[in-house]
Amino acid sequence: MPSRRLLEELRGATLESRLEEMGVLRSLSRPRVSNDNPYSESLFRTVKYLPDYPSRPFASKDKACVWVAAFVDWYNHRHRHSAIKFVTPHQRHSGAATLICQQR
Repeated sequence: MPSRRLLEELRGATLESRLEEMGVLRSLSRPRVSNDNPYSESLFRTVKYLPDYPSRPFASKDKACVWVAAFVDWYNHRHRHSAIKFVTPHQRHSGAATLICQQR
């Protein structure tokens, strides 16, 4: 836990100026933009372009969880990604992708 003195010092300065004094570099992402993560953006695009993407809100949280679980299973075990040589993430992480790519 930070000392009382440090907390008092932090209150007396803006966070940005305090971080600069401490040598902490600012993020280089676009300012005030929360959607600047290319990995999550790619995943969101994949979700939105699925043929079974819901056109209406889910009736309940449980139904939303069931849909998302099915999506995650499909994404990890059946969806072949162009960025990883058209194998599934499961094949890539399990090591099976090496043999699959050699057999092509």
